[in-house]
Amino acid sequence: MLKKTTFPTPPGRPARILLLGGTSEIGLEILLALRAPSDTEVVLAGRDEQRTTRAAAALPYRVRTSHFDAVEVDTHQAIVDELFADGPIDLVISAAGILVPQELLDEDPMQAAQLLDTNLTGQVTALLAAARHLRAQGHGTVVILSSVAAVRPRRANYVYGAAKAGLDAFARGLSDALHGSGVRVLLVRPGFVIGRMTAGMPPAPAATTPPAVGAVVAAALSSTASVVWIPRRLALLAQALRLVPRPLWRRLRR
Repeated sequence: MLKKTTFPTPPGRPARILLLGGTSEIGLEILLALRAPSDTEVVLAGRDEQRTTRAAAALPYRVRTSHFDAVEVDTHQAIVDELFADGPIDLVISAAGILVPQELLDEDPMQAAQLLDTNLTGQVTALLAAARHLRAQGHGTVVILSSVAAVRPRRANYVYGAAKAGLDAFARGLSDALHGSGVRVLLVRPGFVIGRMTAGMPPAPAATTPPAVGAVVAAALSSTASVVWIPRRLALLAQALRLVPRPLWRRLRR
C-alpha cells in the first residue's frame, strides 16, 4: 500500500528529478534549462553506464545514476519502485528513444520491434509504474517527448511515426487518467531536432535543436501548459498536414 504524501514544491523548481533515457540530448538540455538549485537531486536512468556517468559529471546538480533499459520491460516496475522508495520524485522526464532509417527496418523487422519497444512499449511500462507512485504522493509532473511525426505517418519513417503516435495517444490518456490527482502531464511535440540522433540527415523545415527544446520545456513547466509544439508554428503546420490529400501525401519523400 502506497502512502499519499504531499510536498510543497514550487512549479518549475523540482527538488528530485528522474530522467528516463539518461543520456538523451533533449533530456539533458531540459535539466540544464531548468536552472534548478545545485542541491537538486537528479537520477539519470540509462542503459550505457559509461555514457550515463559522463552525462552525470556534466550536470550542475547532485546526480546519481541507475540502470534502465527501455526494452527490458520486466525490470521497470522494480526500478521505479526502488527509486521512489528513496523519496518523492517531483519531475519524471521520459526521453528514451532511438531512430533507425526506414529502409533498414523494411529489411529487418526485429530492428523495428526494438524501435517500438524503446520508443513506445518501454516508456508505457515505466511511466505506468511511475504514475502509480506520483498519484499516491499527490503531486508531480511527467514530461513525455512526442514528435510532429505522431501527427500523420509518412512513408519515409512510418514505423517511427507509429511509435510516436502511440506514445502521443498514451500521454493524452495518462493526462486524463491523472486529472484531479495533483499530477500533471506535459506533452512535448518537437519537429526535426538537429542532434546526435539525426546526425547525417538533412534538416527538415522548422528544424530545432536540443537546447531550444530544453528552454521551451523549462518555460512550460512554470506555466499551466499541457502541450507544447517546438517551434510553436508547428501547431498550425500539423493541422495542415492532416488535410493533405492522401495521393499527394504518398508522394512526399520525407
